[in-house]
Amino acid sequence: MNSCAKLLQELTAGTHDEVLAALYALDGTQASLDRAQERAAQVVRSFAEIFTPEEHASVALFSGPGRTEIGGNHTDHQHGHVLCGSVDLDMLACAAPNGKEVIRIHSQGYPTLEVELSSLLPRERERNTSAALVRGVAAKAAELGYPLSGFDAYVTSNVLSGSGLSSSAAYEVLVGNILNHFCCGGALDPIQIAKIGQYAENVYFGKPCGLMDQMGSSVGGAVAIDFADPSAPLVKKVKYDFTRSGHALCIVDTGSSHGDLTDDYADITREMGAVAAHFNKRFLRDVPEADFRAAIPSLRVRCGDRAVLRAIHYYEDDRRAVQEGEALERGDFARFLELVNASGLSSAVHLQNTWSISDPSQQAIPLALAAGQELLEGTGAIRVHGGGFAGTIQAFVPNDRLEAFRSGMEALLGRGKCHILHIRPQGGTVVIG
Repeated sequence: MNSCAKLLQELTAGTHDEVLAALYALDGTQASLDRAQERAAQVVRSFAEIFTPEEHASVALFSGPGRTEIGGNHTDHQHGHVLCGSVDLDMLACAAPNGKEVIRIHSQGYPTLEVELSSLLPRERERNTSAALVRGVAAKAAELGYPLSGFDAYVTSNVLSGSGLSSSAAYEVLVGNILNHFCCGGALDPIQIAKIGQYAENVYFGKPCGLMDQMGSSVGGAVAIDFADPSAPLVKKVKYDFTRSGHALCIVDTGSSHGDLTDDYADITREMGAVAAHFNKRFLRDVPEADFRAAIPSLRVRCGDRAVLRAIHYYEDDRRAVQEGEALERGDFARFLELVNASGLSSAVHLQNTWSISDPSQQAIPLALAAGQELLEGTGAIRVHGGGFAGTIQAFVPNDRLEAFRSGMEALLGRGKCHILHIRPQGGTVVIG
């Protein structure tokens, strides 16, 4: 059992350095470990300032990481395969039971939110708020039969806003792990916690998301998911240590906005669905690729060329997502990089989600990709990240080219736009319990 004072003393003494290094110092440097140690200590100090430490006999640290899509761009909504992974940016919380029937969470920079456990039905006024996510996670845990009790938590986050790293999933996984530790006796596994997070986001928050974000955050490392049955996806943790790849993961913010892109995203789903409907199916996963290819001449007339190209992307990127995971498990990082590059090319040429037809003068992603390819000089890999049309790109950059790559991208896009991340081996977790 750790009091705030005891935990601070241990952090300062380096007692937990090995645990922190495994999450936050994946580049192996002392500077990264020092930053992680100070961040953890600051979270504990902030908890003690916001809440009354004398009321909490035992505090613990929890982490809910952001996630990155690695393979399978826009394949999940067609019941296909994806490859995703947790990253070393996260939501970090110091939390403790409060002996009350209320959850109180103070996120850095925001007012403290309170969720009464006496009523866990969805509330319309809470839709699209953090309170809805907390209430939804608690409600599902209660529905599963676990006796709930309140806790206090202070949360800080370095998950980049608008980066496609899914801060909402990180938050859901964080809250799920806190409840699992304090109320469920650790009985919930990472997949269950991910599903609870999706339930909260779908039913309480009001966003009809899939399960990739929560799985990537909760399971940790590289995660292969087969969405043949979205209600019960097949999840496999891919065994590969990215710290030995000789490459760093870069997420580059192009400075372009995701605003007003709803129609662009909807068109992808609609057009892929139209191709599937030609075969009296709802999803491309249920249409044999050979049947699709034989019908391309008639599909061009019925659905249009862009729909055909997007269906081609689905079949090829669905296959690549599986092959990427297999290459990693073989330790064949060179083949993995080839597949990532092929996915990026297909997203640009077939899926066509690197710029919006509604604003053709804005092509920040193609420009950033072109600049990145020049900087990589045939090494590494680069692709659009996430939903596309605007936002971020992803690159796997050889360590010996990392500083030149970052400097070059930031010369084009602005200081602080290139973020060097790592695929961390652990998902949502009790960091120090």
